[in-house]
Amino acid sequence: MKTRNVLMAFATIGLFAFASCKTPKTEEVKKESMLAMADVVQTPNIVGVAVGNENFSTLVAAVKAAGLVETLSSAGPFTVFAPTNDAFAKLPEGTIATLLKPESKATLTSILTYHVVAGKFDAAAVVAAITANNGSFTVTTVQGGTLVASLDGGKVVLKDEKGNMSTVVIADVAASNGVIHAIDSVVMPN
Repeated sequence: MKTRNVLMAFATIGLFAFASCKTPKTEEVKKESMLAMADVVQTPNIVGVAVGNENFSTLVAAVKAAGLVETLSSAGPFTVFAPTNDAFAKLPEGTIATLLKPESKATLTSILTYHVVAGKFDAAAVVAAITANNGSFTVTTVQGGTLVASLDGGKVVLKDEKGNMSTVVIADVAASNGVIHAIDSVVMPN
């Protein structure tokens, strides 16, 4: 009986020792999991990404003036076709200053939400949709208008409701609540 108890004790100690044993493979999996979790925690939302990139400073000022910071910081997901500072610079002189005035908030909000699509669509998904739809794909924006996406020389281009064109110059900028595609011209709703 005593021998049996001793054997049981050794078996129990052995199980505890085995369970607490850290193998190199276990440690590697644990480290990879922690890094993946850190990436998720550290990836900023769409507004955070824009704020952190000097090429979007005009867009950030416009988003703040329109009162869209909270909306674009929400869970989403969103796909934003984000005009760069150079894109805003193509607008007629004085346009940006006028749009940033409090009395222009409704117009500014309409223009900015025309650049946003509900859902997360990376470049591969956009190209697949264009290809599957005979070379062009119409998307409805959060503003309610439409943009027509197509390919030109391998690059995604957008045609707005006024017939103006914009090219995606940087695709797939990751954000925790969606994806940003930088564009070279401001698109305008009707």
